[in-house]
Amino acid sequence: MKMTEAIEIDYSRFQERLEAAGNARDTTERWALLREFQEEWGYEPTGGARWERDEPDAHKEYVAGLASPDAEPEDVDRSLPIPAALDEWWDLPFNSFADRCELYWTNPVRPPTVRPDPTGYGIADGLPPGNPFVGPDEDPRVCVLMAENQYCNEWGYPAARAHLADPPVLVTVADGEWVLQSRSVSEFFLHLAAARLPAHYGWTVEDPALSPEAMTRLRRTLRPMGLLPWRELGSHTEFLGGPDVIACHNTGYGDTELVVYGRTEEALRRLADTLGTDWSAEITEPESHHEEP
Repeated sequence: MKMTEAIEIDYSRFQERLEAAGNARDTTERWALLREFQEEWGYEPTGGARWERDEPDAHKEYVAGLASPDAEPEDVDRSLPIPAALDEWWDLPFNSFADRCELYWTNPVRPPTVRPDPTGYGIADGLPPGNPFVGPDEDPRVCVLMAENQYCNEWGYPAARAHLADPPVLVTVADGEWVLQSRSVSEFFLHLAAARLPAHYGWTVEDPALSPEAMTRLRRTLRPMGLLPWRELGSHTEFLGGPDVIACHNTGYGDTELVVYGRTEEALRRLADTLGTDWSAEITEPESHHEEP
């Protein structure tokens, strides 16, 4: 599917949409925002085979079998509830991860597993004393729900908040420290889609040669989208939005400092004009244009 280019989407207003959805009583509005965002960038369900929520983790089963072939893994605490939002996400008919996991470069962890992991498979620790997420007498463990492909980063919610319908999501950064990634599970999956889908469906300019003045102008022209910085593989990436464009500005570790995605090629050209530069030779077309119908 090609996105509807006739309708301009101003992502400088995205924070307002995010806040409105976040203030809703339940997750209905947040899932609606996820569906809208995916459609705006051209995703539509394929109708093919989906990654089912209870699909076994073959690698983990293999490793566990080497250690103790007959023992049931002890990395899941069955006494902890699974937040309702996590089950809702798996059941969404427009769940682009379950439909097209190859676009995401992450592994789901289902059921969520605890950290520290008593089996030794997961390497992250729990929450240290004095952390800002749980009280001193509360459970310091973290329940992991998603991991970067090589498990360099893991995302999870505090075990002490597992009873909440839509708890906050933390991420591991340097030295195994847990920091806040998203204010809720539903916001996390929206954020994950924002970090992945524009790279496949959008027109792209990667690391354009911008002067310090042009970079300052870019941050004045575009507005924060309201998402917390994306933390993965050492990155610290802020999402900035404008008419039909999203800019990802990484001030952490990584090969790329700035990537700009456009719903249209013209949107990127307009932004370049505003910045006083020319990206004509640097714009690449969407990967989705090379897919079979």
